[in-house]
Amino acid sequence: MTTIRVNPRQLVLAIASAADLVGVDDKSHGKRVAIMARECGKVLGLPQARCDLLYEAGLLHDCGVSSTRTHRALVSELDWSGARDHCERGYAVLSDFNPLSHLANIVRYHHTHWDELEGALVDGDEALSANLIYLVDRVDMLTSPYYASGHQLFHAGGIRSRIASYSGSFFAPRLVDAFMEASRHDAFWLLLTREATGMYVRDMAASDGHTSLSLEDLRRFAAIFAYIVDAKSPYTKEHSEGVARLSRLLGSLSGLGPSDCDKLEIAALLHDIGKLQVPDEILDKPSSLDDCETSVMRAHSFATFEILRPIDGIEDIAEWASHHHEAMDGSGYPFGLTGEALSLPARIIRIADIFQAMAQVRPYRTAPQPAVILNYLRELVAAGKVDPGVVALLEAHLDACYRAAIAA
Repeated sequence: MTTIRVNPRQLVLAIASAADLVGVDDKSHGKRVAIMARECGKVLGLPQARCDLLYEAGLLHDCGVSSTRTHRALVSELDWSGARDHCERGYAVLSDFNPLSHLANIVRYHHTHWDELEGALVDGDEALSANLIYLVDRVDMLTSPYYASGHQLFHAGGIRSRIASYSGSFFAPRLVDAFMEASRHDAFWLLLTREATGMYVRDMAASDGHTSLSLEDLRRFAAIFAYIVDAKSPYTKEHSEGVARLSRLLGSLSGLGPSDCDKLEIAALLHDIGKLQVPDEILDKPSSLDDCETSVMRAHSFATFEILRPIDGIEDIAEWASHHHEAMDGSGYPFGLTGEALSLPARIIRIADIFQAMAQVRPYRTAPQPAVILNYLRELVAAGKVDPGVVALLEAHLDACYRAAIAA
């Protein structure tokens, strides 16, 4: 069985970075929540392992958020009727992935009020952990208007008073006391600056060792991203899985070995994670994008690269995933690579992405027949945009490729 040596905390951080993309303008929410949770855990006198668990739960707490509309509510309202929907989605994402399943209940209940959660059918430690994530998550919501100006320290007193007013109702009194103790020092608030947050996160990643992860486990990790991305829009639902199935089939037909096909499938699952930063209004627009909107959309493949690049051990997967809009003639993006610099797996994902996207219904068109899609790919071959060999394989196995793309 093929394994890859990875840093588990880098994997967690990658999911957090993807979830933070949904904020579009604010890409550090999960990291700040993680830091505040860990600092409060230290004040509570919790063992280091428990503090580290709180840190990881903080990083992942919003992994069920895909919509920028949901994110706007999260950062503008203390509580609202749909607040727990993303908690259930996050629970579903984590509970099926064994390396992170121990965090699933914490994520599930991180918007449940303490007066509801206390005594509920959930482990006492999990209940306190979930409620602490809720508390510091709301602290970050109240503080977010002041990060850009650097005035969070000036407003700390009002934020502390607001949180204290919910002791015993929204938040456990013990946790409110711990927050009040931790946050009375300037350092607590200054840790939330972009520079300090970045250093804290780097130090935490460096303090964690590497472990061996099977390619099957890595695929489940990639499936978390696919679930989050495909949940963002009804028009991208199942897109990542479809591209992954078709890429694997084309990789096998191209003569790639089993391990490379596994990694190709994983890269295809990950290729669109950068789309989380695209506002819903652009992704779901029922007409063609204007030039400005197109530039926003084009940035998603570089965002994919930025999320995956820091993960040790998957450098090839990160490259294949982030090159899925590069063209053989150098006219693609974001790097403008030419055919000589593009690996076969990256070329395969590009073609699988085009084919699967065209095979799906979109708000502005019906799905064309496979022969129509093939003709379009032939035009791209003639223009020097895509690999002719991969298109020839797709043509020779058109029915099987179409079934893989749409799970028929």
